[in-house]
Amino acid sequence: MNLQYEDAGGDGIPVLALHGTFGRGRTFAAVAERLSPDYRLIAPDLRGHGRSPHGLGDYGRNAFIKDVAELIEALHVAPLPVIGHSLGGVTAFQLAARRPELVAAVVVEDVGAVTDESELPEPVLDVTGWPTRFSGRREAEEFFGQTPAPSYFLESVVAEDAGWELLFDLDEMMAVQWGNVGVWWDDWTAVRQPMLLLRATDSFLLSERLASEMVRRRPGTELVTFDGTGHWIHRKDPDRYAATIRAFFEQLTTSRPPGG
Repeated sequence: MNLQYEDAGGDGIPVLALHGTFGRGRTFAAVAERLSPDYRLIAPDLRGHGRSPHGLGDYGRNAFIKDVAELIEALHVAPLPVIGHSLGGVTAFQLAARRPELVAAVVVEDVGAVTDESELPEPVLDVTGWPTRFSGRREAEEFFGQTPAPSYFLESVVAEDAGWELLFDLDEMMAVQWGNVGVWWDDWTAVRQPMLLLRATDSFLLSERLASEMVRRRPGTELVTFDGTGHWIHRKDPDRYAATIRAFFEQLTTSRPPGG
């Protein structure tokens, strides 16, 4: 499938960045700027999001992994580091586990190896009643101003011929969320590439207890905690986020995978 993607360009080392549910590749724009010119960030709109194909029906884990693998192969950039936020974080470590030849290293931003009711009281955000069209930008800003990350959601509100509209379908977003609900320990522990886990102290998806368990079960995982950022670390603190990732990448030449 042909995913639309943002490409920072240049001669830097390619890095793939995968957004979370409701997002778009452009959510990583500030990070791409801070990593340039040493790194060339490539950030796709995942299926059902942004300008990538919609109405596909399948929003399970295998479909997302397959899409990303095909993009990497089409761009001839394997193996490369993969960054993933939330939904994209699960996709990132599952891709590394199932298609290891494509991935050089993994950065997982604020999501756990367990995303079901045993870990999260409400693993899915019910968006079925959300508006999909707005009379103007201001109306959209007022609605999404009630969410934890207004600017993140507003990136998917665009001016079309019929007015201001969402770039995602609400039913598809429910399917995307449910497709990401599960217990993914087998994938997490199967990753052999260097891995960095980023956690926000104010996270509603990744508890301190679960993050510690992820490090215990997968020795060699580096854990970095961000104070006061909330779930969208890359948007709230792009300076430290980029600096942390850059430091991790610079260690890759001397890193050794667990058991390697």
